[in-house]
Amino acid sequence: MSPAEEEKSLPLPERWPRASKFALSACAAAVAELVTFPLDLTKTRLQVQGEAAVHRDGAAAGRAVPYRGMLRTAAGIVQEEGFQKLWQGATPAVYRHIVYSGVRMVVYEHLRDSVLGRAEDESFPLWKAVVGGMSAGAIGQFFASPTDLVKVQMQMEGKRKLEGKPLRFRGVHHAFMKILSEGGIRGLWAGWVPNVQRAALVNMGDLTTYDSVKHFLLLNTPLVDNSVTHSIASGCSGLVAAVLGTPADVVKTRIMNQPRDKQGRGLLYRSSMDCLIQSVQGEGFMSLYKGFIPTWMRMAPWSLVFWLTYEQIRRICGVSSF
Repeated sequence: MSPAEEEKSLPLPERWPRASKFALSACAAAVAELVTFPLDLTKTRLQVQGEAAVHRDGAAAGRAVPYRGMLRTAAGIVQEEGFQKLWQGATPAVYRHIVYSGVRMVVYEHLRDSVLGRAEDESFPLWKAVVGGMSAGAIGQFFASPTDLVKVQMQMEGKRKLEGKPLRFRGVHHAFMKILSEGGIRGLWAGWVPNVQRAALVNMGDLTTYDSVKHFLLLNTPLVDNSVTHSIASGCSGLVAAVLGTPADVVKTRIMNQPRDKQGRGLLYRSSMDCLIQSVQGEGFMSLYKGFIPTWMRMAPWSLVFWLTYEQIRRICGVSSF
């Protein structure tokens, strides 16, 4: 058998390992995103609630804050907008995770296995895991930033309707085209700096923690590479990711949701640092943790669903465990 014929006879995961891992991680991320999306919507609504910059500019003067807390926010969305609105913006969110999760997982494994390298005992030093996780998250989020922008803005459409404001978008395609026409290519990457910063921190919590905890358990405890080990590691990764990522997530959400001029420049915040300073000065440090509970309650099940699904899909398709 010639080398070409031998290569064609190999399973797809062996012929195209990176493309296969991209597809598998994208599938697992889509499942996790759909299951936990209502918590993401609730988190987004909480993060823009009571913005000091909005009140300062008079855009929300005299208007009562419609929601207080996670449960009342979720209940209010169902009562005032309808149950199906809990998934408003889910389509661009799934698009975002297909790009984001696919890229970050492939990049991290490449850095871990080929660039940074494991130790002789197959362990991966923590500092290397931190570098790999942050790099993979930043690269993945940069490519996925336009879909994240559309997701955030579409999540706020139901709130605009209740406030008597005209809806901005008819659907995902219209949202992309409108943002592109108003702000150009640059407009699609509005808020990409805090977006990338957040993704780097979240992945330092998610990828780094999952990989480190999983392999620590395998090397130092009687646990084996199964769903129990994956569940423990994913639980730890979800908590650490929420603690590290929530402040950057609040800044990202506010910058992406702010009104813009004809040149695509934000009217409330000049930069992510300006948003951070205004939020702390106007609302206090804990404003950076608005939406923390739904963020954590979303990241924990998201991480659990994603990692369990991803590990099982890899096993079924004949790809080695992560």
